[in-house]
Amino acid sequence: MTSTATSTMTLRSAGTCLVMEVPDEGLPRVLHWGADLPDAAVAELPGLLDGPVPHNALDEPWPLTVLPTGGDGWLGTPAFAAHRAGGAAAPRWVASTEQPGERELVTTGEAGATQLVVRHRLDDHGVLRVSQSVTNLGPEGDATALDLAALRAVLPLPSRATEVLDLTGRWCRERAPQRSRLRDGTHLRASRRGRTGHDATLLLTVGTQGFGFRSGEVWSVHVAWSGNHEHLVERLPEGAGAHAAVLGGGELLEAGEVRLAPGETYSAPDVVFLHSTDGLDGLSRRLHRSQRATAAHSNDPRPLVLNTWEAVYFDHDLDRLTALANTAASIGVERFVLDDGWFGSRRDDTKGLGDWVVSTDAWPRGLQPLVEHVKRLGMEFGLWFEPEMVNADSDLLRAHPDWVLGPRSGLPRASRQQHVLDLANPEAAAHVEGQISALVGELGIDFVKWDHNRDLHEAVRSDDRGVDRAAVHEQTVAFYALLDRLRAAHPDLEIESCASGGGRVDLGVLARTDRIWTSDCNDALERASIQRWTSLLVPAELMGTHIGPATAHTTHRTLDLPFRMLVALQGHAGLEWDIETCTPEELDALREWSALYRELRPLLHTGDLVRADLAEEQGLLVTGTVAADRAEAAYTVLQVHTGPAAVPGLVVFPGLDPERTYTVRVRPQAGLPATVQKRGPRWWDEALADGVRVSGALLGRVGLPMPVLAPAQGLLLHLT
Repeated sequence: MTSTATSTMTLRSAGTCLVMEVPDEGLPRVLHWGADLPDAAVAELPGLLDGPVPHNALDEPWPLTVLPTGGDGWLGTPAFAAHRAGGAAAPRWVASTEQPGERELVTTGEAGATQLVVRHRLDDHGVLRVSQSVTNLGPEGDATALDLAALRAVLPLPSRATEVLDLTGRWCRERAPQRSRLRDGTHLRASRRGRTGHDATLLLTVGTQGFGFRSGEVWSVHVAWSGNHEHLVERLPEGAGAHAAVLGGGELLEAGEVRLAPGETYSAPDVVFLHSTDGLDGLSRRLHRSQRATAAHSNDPRPLVLNTWEAVYFDHDLDRLTALANTAASIGVERFVLDDGWFGSRRDDTKGLGDWVVSTDAWPRGLQPLVEHVKRLGMEFGLWFEPEMVNADSDLLRAHPDWVLGPRSGLPRASRQQHVLDLANPEAAAHVEGQISALVGELGIDFVKWDHNRDLHEAVRSDDRGVDRAAVHEQTVAFYALLDRLRAAHPDLEIESCASGGGRVDLGVLARTDRIWTSDCNDALERASIQRWTSLLVPAELMGTHIGPATAHTTHRTLDLPFRMLVALQGHAGLEWDIETCTPEELDALREWSALYRELRPLLHTGDLVRADLAEEQGLLVTGTVAADRAEAAYTVLQVHTGPAAVPGLVVFPGLDPERTYTVRVRPQAGLPATVQKRGPRWWDEALADGVRVSGALLGRVGLPMPVLAPAQGLLLHLT
């Protein structure tokens, strides 16, 4: 239907509600975004949300529209900014809004020669996606381009949203949480790294004071984009129309990056909004269920992986890798991935990137003997690529120096001895696609680990006038297109997104890949926190979690095998370790662990994630997965550091059915912890044997006393 004067349109799903008031012309006004409202309350909204008019303000209450700018009354960060040859483009939109489906609104507006389209779509799980585009409607032959500076999606926040949570990080320590009070001004998280970034906030979340994993009302935003981007929450003293603040984000555009000639359109990345009355776990539940419902992700069991990087590094040898594959198969590995070092002159990290042909030095008989051996053992075969990068010392760059992304004046600064390949150059993209596609077809590759090991500096390319222009947008679009073409050509191929570990984690890349490599850090103590916060956005089955060697490559810390096994169970599990060096006892333990992973993955990769809110000083992390019918659950209890109390106290296990009685078992296949106690709690021995029967009400509301775990120890509880 087409909107009439001051009609109200509502989208509802899974306890979330978006209400807009649509004027006879102009953009819709956002009346409410948050918890669902009954029809009677929705009907009351338009007449009640015109607030007071303070002194030294506009003469009438002003509306917060779907695209607020100064013309509406909003003097914060504008949702739209553009110009034509330096002339201001502050449009007064003539708009219409339609509701083509029960959970979709489409607004089309025009202002002079500029067209705007805004789509709000609410899925079955309460995830709201906002898609926007701008088109230059100028006449053909008009030389005046529309220079777009910003196109952001924003929604309002109420005054009770007073606390901000975002994430930061670095290489090998991604997704570290940081909290602050919401204050007047702009809390902006901007990334100009050319990829999502290790320090990117997966979600920018604002909530009621003291919100946690299990409690509090929260509103959150995520920009589904793998290039430059920004998330913001902004509060002005005069508020935001009838509301207190705004939350939003979009692509971060550099000066001159998007210049639309007549007839050209810019499509912004989707901005994803979420609301929960059940704390952060409520956000994760919506996001995980939404991703699991998409056709982009396989429902097949996620195979246990062995990646060769920390086993052999660049030391590729057929006999050694054949032996490694034999041992891997013997302990239950289902996918064998050959990492960096198999191609061109790549004997170290200084040369060879871009030459995606099998090295005759490292592999005189080619890769076929190893691939055939791996597949005879019943495993899938995977191969590492870094398609977006090139070394200065490579045949590719020597032949095509003009394929490097950078200014005309010369190569940009190197990082990790490598440069960025300009994928927006059709010849460069076709070359890389052809080399990868040929190897996938010839070798029967099942899986590609797709790496991206540097930020983008001086990410510019020359236009048809020979002028350097910012190019992260074009590079990101070309990256997505390359993935899409490879997936279309090889529909059974699975791809992992790796970017120096967890440097490219977002819903844009996850729509085109089958998992992310969570971090280059395999230190399980660091991983416990990295995975806990990555799982805000990413469900377990899309999050690579491997057991590394006893002494971690990146931290030099030594940890017991049981703790490393426990932490690796929290995602798509695997190993990154020279298991040829394992003792017979370690191999037996890995064999039992791999069987446990296969047993539990139907639960771990489909259930709802729950995380207990415990005082940080306790040093305990309790993370669980509860089946949709709440008949089964598994919880890891990790002691990441010592606490001040001699006895850890009662630990609750959230998410269970209070009307059900569960059999609680300690699963020794994940390893048993070292403790510092004279004896354990009374229930422990029974839970190790046949299991102890406990009501869901007691487990979820009172809890169980935990053994006194030594630091870097943990346990796995399985409830049925």
